Parts: sequence; structure tokens; C-alpha cells
Amino acid sequence: MPVLTRLIPSPVVVDISRGALDDLAGLLADQRISSNGRLAFAISGGSGAALRERFAPALPSADWYEVGGGTIDDAIKLADSMKSGRYDAVVGLGGGKIIDCAKFAAARIGLPLVAVATNLSHDGLCSPVATLDNDAGRGSYGVPNPIAVVIDLDVIREAPARFVRSGIGDAISNISAVRDWELAHTVRGEDIDGLAAAMARQAGEAVLRHPGGVGDDAFLQVLAEGLVMTGISMSVAGDSRPASGACHEINHAFDLLYPKRAASHGEQCGLGAAFATFLRGDREMAMLMVEVLQRHGLPVLPHEIGFDEDEFVKVVEYAPETRPGRYTILEHLDLSADQIRDAYREYAQAIGS
Repeated sequence: MPVLTRLIPSPVVVDISRGALDDLAGLLADQRISSNGRLAFAISGGSGAALRERFAPALPSADWYEVGGGTIDDAIKLADSMKSGRYDAVVGLGGGKIIDCAKFAAARIGLPLVAVATNLSHDGLCSPVATLDNDAGRGSYGVPNPIAVVIDLDVIREAPARFVRSGIGDAISNISAVRDWELAHTVRGEDIDGLAAAMARQAGEAVLRHPGGVGDDAFLQVLAEGLVMTGISMSVAGDSRPASGACHEINHAFDLLYPKRAASHGEQCGLGAAFATFLRGDREMAMLMVEVLQRHGLPVLPHEIGFDEDEFVKVVEYAPETRPGRYTILEHLDLSADQIRDAYREYAQAIGS
């Protein structure tokens, strides 16, 4: 009988530990990614300078490039700056914007990417997608998976706690996203990848049910692993479906309708996931999400991020337009503005607000 298997696109190296960056050059050499240290580092103009000062002495053959921001133009400029060098790999050292720019630049010049995350704000650090601002708002660009992911928990601890909280919201939203995927499978016959769904759901459940907090190494380990696993689940599925449902449609609607007032990605996704789960009729899970988000200091009601009821109703009503063709609980229920308002008031009452 033949053994039927499939190859799973994933990084060659995943190192999540305290002090993981202490010997980055040795790690890359051991894994045959770069034996001579010819690396192109992408860093931010702010905290990136301190990181360069800390790690450059151990990487004398590396070149360092400052990234201006998180736009498609920034990523193209970065790629143009790097293409004249003979590098073994591009290293994105920083937060989400830096890593997304580095992903795009590495793909553009045909080099592998090493993602070195300095915060845990969202699941994009290991995903096959670069999210970059453009003239139309924000776009998602397909790129290869990082060849290596390095997360130093000592560095993560130095980042503002709000970045960790954002990652918590993004991870927990997986649970709602997978339920939306299953709904699309049941109602519309959409193909669902069971392995990708399991990976994303378990990553979200591990964070949801962990008793620790943002100051605990054990919790940070679980969160970091969950975000990496979520990124790999998207590669397995060949789509963002395992981690993006109504929760992310609501997030995108906040960004597009109120670009100057929007909160962090994870804050909006966590709130969106709790409300979408409530709409789905799973009150027990919705209230568990609310309880955990509140425990970690994340918003569960729109006024906690500066939006009133009318604005939130507008966001939820507009949300399906952000991902045409995607089927979630929002498309399934097809609620009017008045019905959204009634559902939101019931949700807020259930929370006790």
C-alpha cells in the first residue's frame, strides 16, 4: 500500500527561547543559511538603532538597512537598496511592519528571509503574506515563508506590553475564523483543510486557556508558538482562511472606515472574534473570550477603543465588503443595520455593560 503524504511548507529553523539572539550568526551558520555572515538586515529607524548596536559586533559581514515605514513603496525601496549586495539571506529584525517589508523585499530579490521578531503583535511573522499600506489603503501580498524564525523572549519582554496584548487578540481570533471556515464548508461546500484548521484552532485554544499573563515566560512561549503555528497553518492552506474570518473583516472595516482612529490589529480582531462568536450563537465561548480578553487588558466593547454604538454598527455592516467572496457568519446572517444594533445591545448586556 502506498504511503501518501504531503510536504508542509515551514521554516527550517524555529527558535523561541530566552537568549535566542545571543548567537544568531552561529545559528544561521549551523543551519547552512549563511556560513559567512553575509546578511542584509532590515531594521526600523527607532528601536532598530539599539538592536543594531547590540548585535552588529557579532555580525561584521552584515549590512544594515533602515526601513522608513510599512508601505509598498518602503518595501520596494528596501529591495532596490539590497539588490546590489551579494547576500545569503535577508533578516527582518523588528516588529510587524519591518518583517512585512523584509518579506516583500526578500521575495523581490530572490533571497530567503529570516524573521527575527522583537514583539508578538500579530501572526504575520511566519505567514506567507506581507501586509503593506498602498494608495488604496492596505494590501496583502503573497511571499514565501520565512526560512527561519527567531524569537528571543528576553527581547520580547523589553517591548511595550500592548504589543503582546495585540498578539493575544489575534491568536484568540483563530477560533472564530475556523468556525467561519467550517460554516462556509457546510453551507457552500467550500473546501476546508483539516490540518490547517486544526493547527490554527489549537494555537488559539492554547492562548485562550493558558492561565498566565504577559509577564510570564511560559505564557509568552505559548503565545509565540501559537503565532508561528498560525502562520504555518496559512501556508498549509495556501490561504489566510484558517486565521481570518468575520473577526478580520471587522478589523479591516475599522481600518478602512476610520484609518486615523483605528486601534491595533489584535485589539480589533479580538473584539471582532468575541462579537462574531456571539452572533454565531455560541454564547459560552463568546463569554469565555470576553473574560480572557478582559483579563489581559484587551477591549471587548467598541467604546473601549474610542468608538460609539453607531460607528460599530457601521463597521459591522461594512465588514463583508472588505473581503468579497469570503463567507463568514456576517454574510450568512446578512443583518440589517437595525439587526446589528439589536445584536450588539444584546452582546453588551450579556457582558454586563
